[in-house]
Amino acid sequence: MDVKELAVNALVQNKKAALLIGAGVAVLGLGLGYKYLRKSEKVVRVGVVSQLLVHPLKSGKAVSVALAECHKLGLKFGELQDRHWLVVTEDGHMVTGRQQPRLVLVSLTCDGGHVCLNGPNMEELRFPFKQPDSSVIDCRVFGNDIQGRDCGDEASRWLTRYLGEEDTFRLVHFEPQMRARNPVESEPMCPQFEVAYPDVAPVMLLSESSVKDLSSKLEKEVTVERFRPNIVISDCEAFDEDSWEEVQIGSVRLQRVMSCGRCVFTTVDPETGIITRKEPLETLKSYRQCKPSEKHIYKSSPLFGQLHTVKETGILQVGDVVYKISR
Repeated sequence: MDVKELAVNALVQNKKAALLIGAGVAVLGLGLGYKYLRKSEKVVRVGVVSQLLVHPLKSGKAVSVALAECHKLGLKFGELQDRHWLVVTEDGHMVTGRQQPRLVLVSLTCDGGHVCLNGPNMEELRFPFKQPDSSVIDCRVFGNDIQGRDCGDEASRWLTRYLGEEDTFRLVHFEPQMRARNPVESEPMCPQFEVAYPDVAPVMLLSESSVKDLSSKLEKEVTVERFRPNIVISDCEAFDEDSWEEVQIGSVRLQRVMSCGRCVFTTVDPETGIITRKEPLETLKSYRQCKPSEKHIYKSSPLFGQLHTVKETGILQVGDVVYKISR
């Protein structure tokens, strides 16, 4: 008996059952259509996720996790969302490790509804995660305006004391109801998407082999933490990630936006917070320059790692296989 006969018989017996069967046939049709649309995709295994790194505080210490949610605005682990806290000056201008290298030693975590700040020779500061009565500050990030909830005077005093400056610093937090930044306003290469406080894109991907290749050219080895990626890939060749225009990791699908143009921040040692302004940037410039046709985008910045947007959200885990998608 075919589906049509089943539907007719069901209609005679029970109109409700007929509706259910009709819906089932429709779903089956949609499923077949989806499979057909995806049929032209070529899926190739290219590596394995070896590390997931969340950087709650922009320029702050990374939090290594075994599992993370991947949202449109980047990786999230519990209350910690990637680059959702930002240090600013009193007039709202962004402060990063480029100006304050010792920020790389500051750890921001969450525990029991509180945010915890830690740094060398500093007592831990705890303050409430939610501060609805605190003011919302208009911040300036790479020439774009974006809001942030002020985290209070105690956090301000802690940061000002830690950084040892005469100027006053404040800590702000990007909240879900706030309007995200559109980096296309300052990066013409970018498609239309939104970020909180990252430089350009919500996810940065880098392979272990690329870091090893760079280290082989240096007097002193460097680690992936220096380059602040979110997803670290193993089991691939150096710079293979440059050719992955679209990748699937578990249920997450990422779309490449552009290469990551590197700056003086790469010369900050993540273990000491000392900036040299030389290596590994000078070595990267010697062999990781862009094509002449892309000079208007990257200028003299060497390329290291790939920036991605999130096409399909989901869960990422260390050990997930990475697939390159092509058509």
